[in-house]
Amino acid sequence: MTNLSDETPSWTPAGPAAPNAGWNAPSGLPGQPPSGGAGVPSTFPPPPDPKTTRRSRPALTGAIAGGVVGLLVAGGVGFAAGRAGSDDTVTTRTQVVQAAPASLGGEGLDIRTLLDRVTPSVVSIRLGQASGSKVVDFAAGSGVVISDDGLVLTNAHVVAGADVINVHLSDGRTIRADLVGTAPSHDVALVRLRDTKDLTPARLGSSAAMQVGDQVVAIGNALALGDAPTVTTGIVSAKDRTLDDGEATLTNLLQTDAAINHGNSGGPLVNAAGEVIGINTAGIPNAENLGFAIQIDAVKPLIEQLKSGSGKEVQVEAFLGIASESISDLTAEEASQLGVQGQHGVVVVNVQPQSAAADAGLKVGDLLRKVDGKAVAGPETVRDVIRSSKPGTIVTVQVERAGKLSNLRAKLGSHIVTTG
Repeated sequence: MTNLSDETPSWTPAGPAAPNAGWNAPSGLPGQPPSGGAGVPSTFPPPPDPKTTRRSRPALTGAIAGGVVGLLVAGGVGFAAGRAGSDDTVTTRTQVVQAAPASLGGEGLDIRTLLDRVTPSVVSIRLGQASGSKVVDFAAGSGVVISDDGLVLTNAHVVAGADVINVHLSDGRTIRADLVGTAPSHDVALVRLRDTKDLTPARLGSSAAMQVGDQVVAIGNALALGDAPTVTTGIVSAKDRTLDDGEATLTNLLQTDAAINHGNSGGPLVNAAGEVIGINTAGIPNAENLGFAIQIDAVKPLIEQLKSGSGKEVQVEAFLGIASESISDLTAEEASQLGVQGQHGVVVVNVQPQSAAADAGLKVGDLLRKVDGKAVAGPETVRDVIRSSKPGTIVTVQVERAGKLSNLRAKLGSHIVTTG
């Protein structure tokens, strides 16, 4: 993936790509939203600076187990296939494409025919974080559509720390997406597109059927260079690899010599039949022809877990995207700025851009009267109602603005919170 931030990780997955990318290892949990629980921070008025509130991604610099340890130790190798970002020391994660029992063209690897089948399923992902009244892109990566109802498979490190997820499809559409679930220890995440019209799901193959020497194709948003994906070819160099730096471990990896660059993270590694047999996830800096993808057979059970909400390593909660305060807690100057009077009630002091609240039309200075039919007694009322809801739920928020009551409908987004 490619980071757009100023962080400089020691290794990066082959995920989102962006100008001057750099990315940290996926050994920790993804970033967290602004303070205040379920989208209701308690501080007023400026929103927190994403550079100081985003959870940093730990660096993964360990050696690779299983026959290449000497190379890694001797070269001081770290993972390089991350999202593209703002640091010039961008490294990449590789995706492996396994050769299918039969290629699409009948004989050998028919790249053009393969791309005709696979490219409509491959997406580029841009990640944004709220900064004041704007959303600033900080990273970019790749993903692959796996279902008609809008599920997109990518890496956990690709979506880590994102307030806004925008997915660019091969037909030119850009669609907002919500996080469904993430498993950081496996570097796998699922997001769901808000518009599911005319999607082309990829076919998932079998990584177990792949043999060393089989041809593979890696496809992804390498370095965020443009709308068209970058395509590289190679072979399966090894199976069942493990990468371990002492802090984070990635297992069930296919090794490939297909070129992988920042921004490839989360993209598919496909076989000669155009079936996804891996998800690009890591590369080795300063090493040639050495890339890694998570074997799709290890990913399939995780997909079902993330869809059902079982077995999550981190908790995904509904997110409204406002900060609110009791009027009694405001200073006279703050109350004057917001145009509120009296000592009772709860007022919106911040609306995160491109959030559910912003989409519904909530504004700073609105008085909150009811949320999903429950009278708002304080900011905690909003927090508790949102936390008890699921991402994607539509809630009605009753607000008073200029003395008039309005009922606004908000489709809740999602964010990641630490479980313990």
